[in-house]
Amino acid sequence: MNNLIHIPVLARESVEYLIKNRDGKFFEATVGFGGHTTLILSQLGRTGILAGTDVNDAAFNYAKEKFENDDRFRLYKFNFNKIDLISKIESIDKFDGVFADLGVSSYQLDSAGEGFTFRMDTKLDLRMDKNLEQTAADVLNTESEETIANILYKYGEEKNSRKIARLIGERRRSGSFKTSRELVDIVAGITPPNFLNKSLMRVFQALRIYVNRELDVLEDFIRKAVNLLNTNGRIVILTYHSLEDRIVKDIFKEESSSCVCPKDFPVCICGKEKKLEILTRKPVLPSAEELKNNPRARSAKLRAAERV
Repeated sequence: MNNLIHIPVLARESVEYLIKNRDGKFFEATVGFGGHTTLILSQLGRTGILAGTDVNDAAFNYAKEKFENDDRFRLYKFNFNKIDLISKIESIDKFDGVFADLGVSSYQLDSAGEGFTFRMDTKLDLRMDKNLEQTAADVLNTESEETIANILYKYGEEKNSRKIARLIGERRRSGSFKTSRELVDIVAGITPPNFLNKSLMRVFQALRIYVNRELDVLEDFIRKAVNLLNTNGRIVILTYHSLEDRIVKDIFKEESSSCVCPKDFPVCICGKEKKLEILTRKPVLPSAEELKNNPRARSAKLRAAERV
């Protein structure tokens, strides 16, 4: 673990968009193994503050040790939508920047003990926070076939969701699901080899999002973060799939508008306040050079906005 190599995605772009006030107060939603954290701290002045969160045990313990000697950094084992609670604990009225990298780390994807990978036979877990009650195996063992199909389609955009759900229902009659291999075998049984990896990624992504309530947490977090930004403060978010990106894009668009009245209204009566100025009309994507060095960055999109 101490020799872990973590490559932060869109690192230079993230910091450039995030930091305007080097002595300001910042929040990092998903510290992980500290790739972006290191860069942010390197750009902060002596009186700058960075508060961060991570609910994953391995990431939290790693980051706690890595940054223990930097008194500008404060780490919390809370879900990142608790940004409002952390602001109160730290007596921070407003932040000058909020950053979130929503990707699952390479360590989590590749480590059998973390229960995220489909590339080796391991427990079917998928919980970021191991204190959550329901694992992915629990979902497959207890939810109806219709619910499972809806999860796979809604959160993974898996076209074979109903067929997979039906096979899951048939399989669990002979015994409960426990490991990733049992789910992999079902998907492999109906998927051509050249499409298997993509299908497995969609299925495991869907279950992970559902188990961790990722989209609900993300929407709650963004809305709170916007209200906790100082004037001219920045919010920067890295997403890795279309569902996340759509939420970020839609909320940024909503919060950058000063009126949501129907177009045929002669005058505005909604009284909506414009809170954001969008800085990235189109998402920032990794360069060809970055993709060469870090292929897992290929689906990343960066969006940024500034509080007005």
